[in-house]
Amino acid sequence: MIGKRVRHIGRYHEIAASLLRHGFGMIVDELGFSSFLSLPPRWKAEQGKKEGKTVGERLRLVLEELGPTFVKLGQIASTRPDLIPAPIISELEKLQDQVPPFPFADVRRIVEAEFGSSLETLFRSFEEMPLAAASLGQVHRAVLPSGQAVAVKVQRPHIAARVETDLEILQDLAVLAERRLDWAASYRLSEIVDELAKSLRQELDYTIEARHAAAFAEQFAGDSLVYVPGVFWDYTTKTVLTMEYVEGIKLGEIERLKEEGYSLKALAERLTKTVLKQMFEHGFFHGDPHPGNVFVLSNGVLAFIDFGLMGRLRPNVRHHLSSLIIALMRQSTDGVLAAIYGLGLVPDEADEEKLRDDIDDLREKYYRVPLGEISLGEAVGDLLTVAFRHGIRIPSDLTLLGKALLTVEGVVEMLDPQFRIMDVAEPFGRKLLKDRLRPDRVAETAWRRVADYGEMLLRLPDSVKELAKIMRRGKLQLEMTASDLEAFLHKLDQISNRLSISIVLLSWSIVMAGMMIASSFGRQSMLLWKFPAVEIGLGVSAFLFGWLLYSIFRSGKF
Repeated sequence: MIGKRVRHIGRYHEIAASLLRHGFGMIVDELGFSSFLSLPPRWKAEQGKKEGKTVGERLRLVLEELGPTFVKLGQIASTRPDLIPAPIISELEKLQDQVPPFPFADVRRIVEAEFGSSLETLFRSFEEMPLAAASLGQVHRAVLPSGQAVAVKVQRPHIAARVETDLEILQDLAVLAERRLDWAASYRLSEIVDELAKSLRQELDYTIEARHAAAFAEQFAGDSLVYVPGVFWDYTTKTVLTMEYVEGIKLGEIERLKEEGYSLKALAERLTKTVLKQMFEHGFFHGDPHPGNVFVLSNGVLAFIDFGLMGRLRPNVRHHLSSLIIALMRQSTDGVLAAIYGLGLVPDEADEEKLRDDIDDLREKYYRVPLGEISLGEAVGDLLTVAFRHGIRIPSDLTLLGKALLTVEGVVEMLDPQFRIMDVAEPFGRKLLKDRLRPDRVAETAWRRVADYGEMLLRLPDSVKELAKIMRRGKLQLEMTASDLEAFLHKLDQISNRLSISIVLLSWSIVMAGMMIASSFGRQSMLLWKFPAVEIGLGVSAFLFGWLLYSIFRSGKF
């Protein structure tokens, strides 16, 4: 770790300076930057200068100032309302990914190095002016030797190395923060950074985006109203992505759509159905369906582009998500609570009563509100806010779903303010319920649970052996509160008293049986010192047994 700090000392300097400039001097001090950075006095004097800006605004300025890695991480973080407070989320959503393009000479060098041929050999034509430029790469229009028009995305030179440097620093700072700051430890900051870093590294590998596009195209192969541009694998690597060029009107160009005679209401309905189908039927959805990523083709077909940010809902998540939607429709607090427990990782210290109260408040918000007036994205967002308040970790794909729903609702409202997304979403919710109740689905779920229990039983002997080993080593730890201890001791008294009764009864039975057998063999009454031993023994045992029962019942610990 020390080696990394020395190797990246310049970048640490830039980060510390930016934090100080925007009023985060306390964090710089608490992280101990001064122990390995010599900051000029004029920088230290910047501590606390906030110029009336909120924490979210100042954080956004820091991220924009520190460049592409931090901007992308901020954009990814804006999809996680379960991890980050709402006021900061609203500022992170303003982060712009528009940056000046890099020189065409770099584009040529990168493409030719990737494919081992000159640009003129690879393409019939290649436009020098990019169609769009972002923090990680830029897109150029080109034509293949076959005459096919394509869009070529080229990664910025040296961006991968720079991103890796920044991620190493962030992961170092996250671990340092967890050691020094209580709030960082409670939020498991290093886990959050690791999760965001994983998403960013995936965006740097264009072959992953190409596979996403291919999978997306496959699930809409039979749908005539959705078009997905094809991938040209011979022209695609980790740093260069070549896809079919799409000619159309962006959904955000409302006036052009009107001029061309398109029905905005029909487009809004088509977009809604398409996105809900991705989410609830296929479980693989476009994570950023903003107006610039969806085109209307000449025949009214919707074409999706940019598959860098995709979400995947696994069957168990979809199962609990359907439960959540059904519970919301039925306004069932218990149902919503059960779905949240199924979806998220609930910490041991979570207060279930307070969680239930928050869900009740949420239910009241939507009580008797017409279904058509409910924002599905806002409802999911509200639930994620409740999850954040109680420290519940929600699958990242589910938070991305909430973000995508809000984006779609914004686009739909722009196209047709009278259109209500829940009018289309309700049939999907009912379909989810029907699918849950299908006999084959019920049988499949039941069989899966039987298999799980069977596997658990098969593992039981090994688990018992492991527990026995731990007990023999004296390493078994028991955590118990005072109330638990009192209940435990009460239960222990009950068990010991019942054992006492059992032992007395067993002893009495053995003695009496022995005496009776002996008496029967001798064909005469059993006498000890001229007294009838069996009869007396029975009487004494009965007395003792009665006295023991009376004592136990009187103690109330039977």
